[in-house]
Amino acid sequence: MSVKTKWVLDPTHSEVLFKVKHLVISTVTGTFKVFNGSFETESEDFSNADIEFSLDANSIDTNQEQRDAHLRSADFFDAEKFPVISFKSTSFIKKGDDYELTGDLTVKNVTKPVKLDVELGGVATDAYGNEKAGFEITGKISRKEFDLTWSAVTEAGAIVVGDEIKLNINLQFAKQA
Repeated sequence: MSVKTKWVLDPTHSEVLFKVKHLVISTVTGTFKVFNGSFETESEDFSNADIEFSLDANSIDTNQEQRDAHLRSADFFDAEKFPVISFKSTSFIKKGDDYELTGDLTVKNVTKPVKLDVELGGVATDAYGNEKAGFEITGKISRKEFDLTWSAVTEAGAIVVGDEIKLNINLQFAKQA
């Protein structure tokens, strides 16, 4: 019987970034400051890993306090009522040197399947003897599919916030003994 290895997220060496179009002409970048995750795998190459990840919706940061307060409000994440954004993998398939991650993303009690691209940055041992693995996860989701439907149009007819959210997530995990 094969042994499962557990890997736990190292938040000090990880970041969760997103980008969204503003007025169609520029891009706003934001992060989530509080998140955690782990995965279990039976294979050396991480394929078929079971992955769980969550974000604290209240930790959203776009470097503009008024906008962040609006994003935490009922217009967007409704973070008071739905403080956790969660992801649970359904498959993690090796494709060449990279991976395809599929799973269920839950935002505001709406769960939808998403597909993300994962690049393995590598595996290394840190100065303290801990084995670490780094991954870059990219993908796009539609915010409207997750009931993040607030919208406004300027007097000139420009859409204030785009629907497509680009994700760029860099995660480092530590192998558990």
